[in-house]
Amino acid sequence: MAQIAHDDSNAVVIIGSGAGGGTLAHELTRRGIQVVLLEAGARQSMASFSQNPGEAFGQLTWLDPRTTSGNWSVREDYPGLPSWTAKTVGGTTVHWTGATPRISPWEVRSRTTYGAVDGTSLIDWPIEYSELLHYYELAEKRMFVTRRHGLPGLPASNHFKVMYNGAKRIGYKRVHTGHLAVNTSPMDDRGMCIQQGFCVQGCKTGAKWSTLYTEIPRAEATGNLDLRVQCHATRIEHGPDGRANAVIYRDAQGNEHRQKARLVCVACNSVETARLLLLSESAQFPHGLANSTDQVGRHYCRHTAGFIWGLFDKPIHMWRGTTLSGIIEDETKHDPKRGFAGGYHLELAALDLPSLPLAGIPHTVWGRDLGFFMEHYDRMAGMLINGEDMPRSTNRVTLNRDVKDRNGLPVAHIHIDEHSNDTAMRAHAQRQGRAVYEAVGAIKTMVSRQTPATHNMGTARMSKDPRDGVCNAHGRAHDVPNLYISDGSTLSTPGSANPTLTIVALALRQAEHISKELKAQNI
Repeated sequence: MAQIAHDDSNAVVIIGSGAGGGTLAHELTRRGIQVVLLEAGARQSMASFSQNPGEAFGQLTWLDPRTTSGNWSVREDYPGLPSWTAKTVGGTTVHWTGATPRISPWEVRSRTTYGAVDGTSLIDWPIEYSELLHYYELAEKRMFVTRRHGLPGLPASNHFKVMYNGAKRIGYKRVHTGHLAVNTSPMDDRGMCIQQGFCVQGCKTGAKWSTLYTEIPRAEATGNLDLRVQCHATRIEHGPDGRANAVIYRDAQGNEHRQKARLVCVACNSVETARLLLLSESAQFPHGLANSTDQVGRHYCRHTAGFIWGLFDKPIHMWRGTTLSGIIEDETKHDPKRGFAGGYHLELAALDLPSLPLAGIPHTVWGRDLGFFMEHYDRMAGMLINGEDMPRSTNRVTLNRDVKDRNGLPVAHIHIDEHSNDTAMRAHAQRQGRAVYEAVGAIKTMVSRQTPATHNMGTARMSKDPRDGVCNAHGRAHDVPNLYISDGSTLSTPGSANPTLTIVALALRQAEHISKELKAQNI
């Protein structure tokens, strides 16, 4: 691994090592570009992952304080955890489920497709779907995605069979074990999925793709990567010309450092990316870096979500098998006759027993009703709604200057007022999900409210017009020519697909662009 001096102004500094940052680091270093990769969390491994749910949560989760407001139910149900993101080398690719569906063609033209939906800030993406599709295919081959490019799907678990049979009985046709970045056999110097479940606690076999043990070690092997763990970026500086020239960060001991940079790529996950840009205010950017049009932090999306549970009279053991190896795609369409714009997926979901009452069951369920569900844990089946929520300029990440982190800096504040379209979509999905389970004999069903955000998108979105977003089609900031956004913040609209595949695809595309620009000495 390289050791790059703090005063080396030729380095590319990437902040965050997840799907975007980790992929970008590998792509640049393999092209001979020197990279400093800053990661706020510690480095775990397949050996160190804990399978104790509570311990794993503490090991991988971003636990720095955040606050929230708005009419979304998360404000009441999870005020201390409005967004569940990771703080570890590999970022959220360590605790994700491996789900890799593609955004649909009409979803990147949502403004054109849906029209002017009152109270939203819909725009069309500034890239063509045909170009995105090219990078989807590159990403899928890199990640060994099931049911793509000749790879088989994962085996059907008991849990999936319940979903499949119920879905078929109510007329759904597009039901399968999903597109997942999870090995069905040993590949890519990684093990195969052994169907033990509990995927969000870190994959003990490495079957699930993660930058932790794919992109980052390969970047280190080039000799061009300087990975600095437990190093929390607190500010991006710029020179008189308005170009980014350094990143200020704190190490594990709280010592402050200044790393010079040729260019800076921010990949902190949408909440912390917006926070870092807002913290990087200056005389030239008094409202935050790259924020001359007041777009940083706005249009925050998190997907319309919620659990659907069914109880049965025979064991299912939903925890066995890959957590998300099942999907219903029939509702992934735009059909205004349903009473809302956009579409949603119904995805297989399972929670460990300790987490179920904390994250999966409404707080209004208690006493004997709660006990009944807990007693039937082995006979429970679950699905998660994953739907396109509407971007709104007032749904945003700002700084809460009344609450500080351990570095004395204002924390991220997440404000969401849920759009009526989101509410209508969730209600429709809940009815359909319940119908799936009732069709195969569920003795009881239950639904949850919106879950803490795990898919964070849109706070520094791509746009043709700088008045609509923060960066251009390559993630390059409209205001700062050598500042790039390299994570889900750039998604112009969320679509209904889990975002990781799109983030990786865009990172591959961005790496090509940056390499060409550096070679041409344009940045």
